Amino acid sequence: MTRLEFAITVGFHWLFVLLTLGLAPIIAYMQTRYVIGRNPRFERMTRYWGQIYVVNYALGIATGLVMEFQFGLSWSGLSAFAGNVFGAPLAMETLVAFFAESTFLGLWIFGWGKLPKVVHLLLFWAVTATAYASTYWILVANGFMHHPVGAEIRNGRAYLTDFAAMLTNPNALYALWHIVSAALVAGGGFVAGVSAYQFLRRTSEVPFFLSSARAGLAVAVPFSIAVAETGFRQIPPLHAFQPMKMAVLREVLLPEDRGPYTVAQVQAELAARLGPGDYAPPGWIAGAYDFMMTSAFFIVVLSLFGAVCLIGNALARSRGVAFLVMLIVPIPFVSSTLGWLVREVGRQPWAVYGQLLTSQARSPLSPGVVLVSLIGFSTVLAALAIANWSLIVRYAHRGPRDTDLRGQEALPHKESPVALQL
Repeated sequence: MTRLEFAITVGFHWLFVLLTLGLAPIIAYMQTRYVIGRNPRFERMTRYWGQIYVVNYALGIATGLVMEFQFGLSWSGLSAFAGNVFGAPLAMETLVAFFAESTFLGLWIFGWGKLPKVVHLLLFWAVTATAYASTYWILVANGFMHHPVGAEIRNGRAYLTDFAAMLTNPNALYALWHIVSAALVAGGGFVAGVSAYQFLRRTSEVPFFLSSARAGLAVAVPFSIAVAETGFRQIPPLHAFQPMKMAVLREVLLPEDRGPYTVAQVQAELAARLGPGDYAPPGWIAGAYDFMMTSAFFIVVLSLFGAVCLIGNALARSRGVAFLVMLIVPIPFVSSTLGWLVREVGRQPWAVYGQLLTSQARSPLSPGVVLVSLIGFSTVLAALAIANWSLIVRYAHRGPRDTDLRGQEALPHKESPVALQL
């Protein structure tokens, strides 16, 4: 139940983070276009997509706090063993996300119409930079759990010996590029999909949402391909450092071609080196992996299809085309969740691969306490998720008129002739 509780917590949190990371560069681009080109449409786009970003960010912070709390509550064994090593990157992640990023975002929210335009723009680029810096630091900590480097074990605890090795851990860096690509696909697909939804509703804001769809698909198309490329780059390190995960995936998905190692062979090698035990993760991760790969293919196809249908504004004119482009919105979130399951569950039974078993990492809590905690956290997370998605749907449905991000100036309800240029 402890593992289930943490999986639910991280899973919910990741859905918020994915959209936050994906939307930030797109909004920064929109505001840059406004500041440089003075096109009022891009200011309205910044406000419209920015308010969705703010809602998602705020509730993502709340789920992140729940996740941080669980390290001390449910995983005291992990904290005791590896706290000396990944305590520093976790602290950096907290400082960047909860202090620097939130400060920059607060200044950006309340700075509309009050700060110089260039300063206001730089604030959101700072928000974007700190969001990705936060991702890097959390993956440094997570990468150590998958491939412990830069540390030595003394008296049953890990002590940091090479900070540079931990910062350049290949497991963390490969995962970083993969996650960044997935987030940009999710953000670009979300912007394109919501724009397509507005075309289904026969919105009067056609130029606005055509520009939004172009921006979203300009990101989603290349990074949908990059997701696959960065995913394949992780396979050689997995063969080297987590051979059991690769053996399980290959044996289930390619039973006629099991490669150089079978599950039984890897099990025998690990048992001889680490002692008796079952070191194979559950076989269902292969199904999750297969579904993830299939959904990634559909993302590429739908993104390319949407980009082609921008020619001649077919996306705005055809309800069938708009409906297909709308499908881009949920697929990256499903695919990324499955990828997270493959990554984390595939590491089992290890909390720190080859060093600390998950059974050793858990806190000595009674089943009743864990059950109460599971129900409580799940209820809170579900409430936050429902609130987040309800607000996002409300803003997406309402359109760009009368956005909540407003400065001292009044927003125009009709675009000027210059703004109507596509």
